[in-house]
Amino acid sequence: MTDRLASARRVVIKLGSSLILKPEEGIANLDWLRTLGQDIAEMQANGQEVLIVSSGAAALGRGFATAHKQFTYRDMSTLSTRQAASALGQPRLMAAFAEAFTSLDVPVAQALLTLDDTENRKRWLNARATLFELLNIGVVPIINENDTVATSEIRYGDNDRLAARVAQMVEADVLILLSDIDGLYTDNPHTNPQASHLNYIDAITLEIRAYAGGANAQAGVGTGGMTTKLDAADIALAAGCSTAITLGKVDRPITQLRSGARATWIVSEISPQEARRSWLSGHLTPEGSVTIDVGAEKALLGGASLLPVGIVSVKGDFVRGAAIAIRNPSGAVIAKGVSTYAATEIRQIKGLQSGELSNRLGYPARSAVVHRDDMVVQPPSA
Repeated sequence: MTDRLASARRVVIKLGSSLILKPEEGIANLDWLRTLGQDIAEMQANGQEVLIVSSGAAALGRGFATAHKQFTYRDMSTLSTRQAASALGQPRLMAAFAEAFTSLDVPVAQALLTLDDTENRKRWLNARATLFELLNIGVVPIINENDTVATSEIRYGDNDRLAARVAQMVEADVLILLSDIDGLYTDNPHTNPQASHLNYIDAITLEIRAYAGGANAQAGVGTGGMTTKLDAADIALAAGCSTAITLGKVDRPITQLRSGARATWIVSEISPQEARRSWLSGHLTPEGSVTIDVGAEKALLGGASLLPVGIVSVKGDFVRGAAIAIRNPSGAVIAKGVSTYAATEIRQIKGLQSGELSNRLGYPARSAVVHRDDMVVQPPSA
């Protein structure tokens, strides 16, 4: 399975709290982070884009506050104290990444997400555009759940699932879940030496889920277990992304994985692009439509994005992030996609050249109404 990692264009790596933290000291494990930074520097040199989803903010904040006698472990039972710990720990988490990666010429940026950012299409578009821009300029986004505003009702509950949603959002080829165990076993290997390791899975079945019971029971400071990792792998699988669950508590963990270290691979047989086209084609119900001219129709059929200059009319009252149908001059639907503008905005800018958009709208404008990556073209039958 190592060829999947070697050929991946975009990779999401999830780190648990037990990897980030030196529990006995309550501080970041900079030595280990530097070895991870070496791996990522090599990946970038090979043309791969990398995003990190990292736990550890609350644990670092708790360690800092406890050391300074602000509150004790007993206080962590309340939501507000956990959120306070996250607020304390987040800058320390980012400082640790910056210190570990800077000497390796791997720039990092912070990105905080909540559940709504990946479920609400408007916020999903905003987050996705930001992450892509960071990747375009060679920066590694360090992503964490925004625990200071998330509540117990809307939290992911564990960053494994957040990592899967990020992988889905950016169309990652591989999701790597670094853990304190080297994959999924048929039973808890800590208590049953006869437990068998599963190297390869092509579907998350009830039988596979039954194996997850106690396989990660000895995790130290995190909130997740093998069940959440399988949940994450299932999300990634639907997005055309393969997942590797492997041991993180080693130096250069990505190099180890690339060299054949033991892992459980949950492998997708379709690409992220194929999965996205399937989703756009079959699962989005248009909330409105735009009609385009002949020139725009030709451009779309040739693989271009939909620009305002080619739009003739708008139907419906939809918001940014809505699914819309795109009709040719004859009224036939030739494409479907996610709109980067609301209907009221498109009515203002239809027919305009890209350089005119910001002046008309009164704020910085995006050039495409529907980007080609958020569109599936369906040429009308002859």
